[in-house]
Amino acid sequence: MFRLGNASGFSGDRVDAPIPVMRDLVAGGTPAALFFETLGERTVALAQLERRRAPALGYEPMLERLIRPILRDAHDHAIPLLGNWGAANPPAGGLAVARVAMELGLPGLRIAVVEGDDVTGAVAGGQLPVHEADAGLDMGDWRLVAANAYIGAEAMVEALAQGAQVVVAGRTSDPALAIAPLMHHFGWRADDWAMLAVGAAAGHLLECGAQLTGGVFWDPGRKDVPDPANLGYPIAEVTADGGLVVTKPRGTGGLVDLRTVKEQLLYELHDPAAYVTPDVVLDITGCTLDQVGKDRVAVRGLRGHPRPESLKVTASFEGSWLGEGEVSVAGPNAAARARAMAEVLLERLRIRGLSITRARVDLIGVSSVHDADDGALWRSSAHEPPEVRVRLAVESASRDDADGAAREALAMLCCGPAGTGGARWRVTPRILTRSHLILRERVPTRVSIRTAKEMLA
Repeated sequence: MFRLGNASGFSGDRVDAPIPVMRDLVAGGTPAALFFETLGERTVALAQLERRRAPALGYEPMLERLIRPILRDAHDHAIPLLGNWGAANPPAGGLAVARVAMELGLPGLRIAVVEGDDVTGAVAGGQLPVHEADAGLDMGDWRLVAANAYIGAEAMVEALAQGAQVVVAGRTSDPALAIAPLMHHFGWRADDWAMLAVGAAAGHLLECGAQLTGGVFWDPGRKDVPDPANLGYPIAEVTADGGLVVTKPRGTGGLVDLRTVKEQLLYELHDPAAYVTPDVVLDITGCTLDQVGKDRVAVRGLRGHPRPESLKVTASFEGSWLGEGEVSVAGPNAAARARAMAEVLLERLRIRGLSITRARVDLIGVSSVHDADDGALWRSSAHEPPEVRVRLAVESASRDDADGAAREALAMLCCGPAGTGGARWRVTPRILTRSHLILRERVPTRVSIRTAKEMLA
């Protein structure tokens, strides 16, 4: 049996999450690996912007904090760590791991850096077809920031085969982070679709961290979760014949049951018969789940189909600014005062003649998540909370106009209704993403492996 743990579901996830997972993997005494998934659709673009600002950055900012508490145990118990921590700068991510290794007295730690996912040049040259779902996006004057292909497990398998103890990659697919150590351990072929389907399912179930163990699922009084402050991050137990059981570390909060597994299995799954990954197309239409113990669910009936010829590319563009201003209104009649303030803010944008592409107001506490840009819900809602947070958001091609609009919320402290406070504003670049397709042979990956000492020499 091989045990596979996950300790991060997104950039900025809990830095103490890896500790109980590593402890449980060590205690299990079986071959194991631990992976970290830290990239969202826009995370790489934001990392590219960070790398522009400082060439030594552009990797996962929490990388050192995530691995420092567990790197010694991972080294001593031969538990490889894998992650797409590299984001826009895998070599810099590798150096960060090397620095932590030297701090801990592990100069011989073998660190692999996987590169090749950056295909910005191909997108910039207009060489790639746009994915059908994104074909209608009007890019206008948006400027390309980055374009990264979702690479599969192959390069990470190569790294593990060369003895890598830590693998730092860029834009991998999420399931590939699980498929790679399973392929390496069991010797699965790259065209063994049945086994790769098990790996893809394991990766998909674990990739979002605590979402499998009660996070997001939790709805107090309806779907209760034990000890939610100490959610354990998930573990998959996989056997050579494709057996798959998902669980969590002993002694941690949360739960793993049929409900949590069903929710995560269907999460972001557009077609249950064809969940496309770079390594295999997963089919869960014949999948069955069985509760085989406390916090233990067996997943069976998975099928796999040949991998696609093309890889998905997420291209990120910048070209406008987001201005946000917020202010609170409290006390009796707060909702009416907030509505009046919202109308004044929108009128101020008209009076000033700012170049605004779009503007919307949210009344947080009355209407924000479900409201449309026209404000129909907050204008008509009869809800009367004791306090309301008014948020103005605008899009503009001009940073100055976005900033000027956002600052109108600050002016409400003295120009608005009674009982206001806590104003804030900020202006940030807007990132728009569009999907392209690229033939996999046009994305040659490369692996470099050095010890921590060699990296820092």
